[in-house]
Amino acid sequence: MDLRLPSPLERLDEPGLTIYLKRDDLIHPDFPGNKWRKLKYNLVAAREAGKRTLLTFGGAYSNHLRATAAAGHHFGFETIGIVRGAEHTPLNPVLARARELGMTLAYLDRAAYRRKAEERLRETYGDFFLIPEGGANRYALRGCAELVEEIDRDFDLLCFSSGTGATLAGAATALRPHQRALGFSALKGDFLAGEVRRLQAGYGHETGNWSIDDRFHFGGFAKRPRPLLEFVDDFHRRHGIALDPVYEGKMMYALLNGAVEPGTSLVAVL
Repeated sequence: MDLRLPSPLERLDEPGLTIYLKRDDLIHPDFPGNKWRKLKYNLVAAREAGKRTLLTFGGAYSNHLRATAAAGHHFGFETIGIVRGAEHTPLNPVLARARELGMTLAYLDRAAYRRKAEERLRETYGDFFLIPEGGANRYALRGCAELVEEIDRDFDLLCFSSGTGATLAGAATALRPHQRALGFSALKGDFLAGEVRRLQAGYGHETGNWSIDDRFHFGGFAKRPRPLLEFVDDFHRRHGIALDPVYEGKMMYALLNGAVEPGTSLVAVL
């Protein structure tokens, strides 16, 4: 399997602002965005533990489920995806692709999903390597820290669209003293900073060089109001880059609408 690493760094010129885009979206079609970095060391740990099955969680449109299925397909693991909510047929394109890649799908209603107990899952599915929802664990932080080493120019601010906070948490551990990381929350609520702190504590490397901007969630996860969709369409026309409105579209909207001071030297991760 060919992975495009390091991922390209491309200059984006906008009025009053120069941004360098870290194109993690080009690493591999089966691992969009941060998915490869978050899975890489989980796969290493699973292999070292002698596990042959990966089990993970996600919603019905979870790119993490699809990427985990792809990891199993490419690297020789069985995969099980526990999907939040009731089963619907036909499958949506994300789950259909996960099944095509060999993933066994199982469904839990929202109440049961919140209570998902590892002991019960092992009674049902046997021995497996557990990857948390979104891949957010210490192995993910290790992989995400590596993206900083790939950036071959100096910068002041490294920006992310944040769902679980794992990419932000990991990358922040690798920054130089004068650099900071900024996550734009894709979800409504103020819980994300606590998740970043928890993840860094579990990784054994807590930093104070990051922050969360929760002003640009556009109503919550997967909400697609007209101004956001119009921005994403216009960005694609002008730059030829298709932004995911659930995540990176919100970040780029924020950056091009006054979220940072003009003149800031910044890199945004797609």
